[in-house]
Amino acid sequence: MTAIGIDYTPAYEQGGGIGRYVRELIASLAEIDTETDYRLFVMGAGQKPLPALPGQNFRWRPSSITPLWYARVWHRARMPIPIERWVGDVKLFHATDFVLPPTRRGTKTLLTVHDLSFVRVPDSASPRLKAYLDAVVPRSVRRADHILADSQATKDDLMALYNVPPDKVTVLLSGVNPRFNTSLVTGEQRQALRERYGIGDWPFIVAVGTVQPRKNYERLIWALHSLPPELSKTRLVIAGGKGWLDAPIYRTVRELKIEGRVVFTGFLDDDLLPALYKTSSGLAFPSIYEGFGLPILEAMACGVPVMTSNVSSMVEVAGQATMLVNPLSIDEIRQSLVAMLTDQALCKRLIEAGFQQASHFTWTRAATELRAIYQQLT
Repeated sequence: MTAIGIDYTPAYEQGGGIGRYVRELIASLAEIDTETDYRLFVMGAGQKPLPALPGQNFRWRPSSITPLWYARVWHRARMPIPIERWVGDVKLFHATDFVLPPTRRGTKTLLTVHDLSFVRVPDSASPRLKAYLDAVVPRSVRRADHILADSQATKDDLMALYNVPPDKVTVLLSGVNPRFNTSLVTGEQRQALRERYGIGDWPFIVAVGTVQPRKNYERLIWALHSLPPELSKTRLVIAGGKGWLDAPIYRTVRELKIEGRVVFTGFLDDDLLPALYKTSSGLAFPSIYEGFGLPILEAMACGVPVMTSNVSSMVEVAGQATMLVNPLSIDEIRQSLVAMLTDQALCKRLIEAGFQQASHFTWTRAATELRAIYQQLT
């Protein structure tokens, strides 16, 4: 039986973003493939219990050594200790988070590159992390037998910035978990959510993503502040964990004296997101750059209007079902918020188009395409 190793560390370590991507993809892979021998490698295991295995043909290959120490050993010291020491003999190893570990000579390698934000938007990563990624990611890209990109925009970046041949990269689009279009939200749940975050009965716009410059929250906050008087009670709920270089974002709220109108929830568990989307007046996702933009699809599936940026992968994800804005224009962001809050006919059209657009993106399709790539490489 063919054995394949997969780095499950992001799914174990990270609540949102790449962690959610890996969890959803592997869960769907387990539903369609009950035969292949999969070994799930987890760095830093022991910090919390491992979750239930996704399928009977999956096995844990945990290591208590932290990702930081692996980075020091594998990528700073360049010690060629192969991943097979932990996962055993495998035909293929899939590195799911930008960086490829050392492997034995006969092992095929697949590398997922989610985006190149640290190149396109330098302040999207801390200086230390950027220096690390600038050294390690190009090296991993060169070594990999094949690469998965989250979007055509990321594939284009790989070709433009790293001169990767187009036939070495496959675009593997994300999906939407069915809970986003099937979850029922009661009036009591909506009220509890409003009370929990102090929103009251006022309308609110939701933004989802780590609190960092790339998410463009400063301009979004300015746009909220500049709404016309009749919309001045509108709240902005930012659902995302603390990131880096986030101090100016909080400072903007204080300087504009709108602390009562901007709510930072911190990281939210996946199960709470459908209720948040469905209670909101819509999603604002005006990022400077994204490798994909999963909240766009999630909000569409929940039946709320979406505003997003007219750059990078967000155009691919949005299709014709969102309001597209120049993320550098506070005025365009403000105008889209006004439309989201007042133009019922537009919102109805966006919601209907959003349901249709989101239906094209499923994790089953993504897992089926991933399995086909595994088969090609092994």
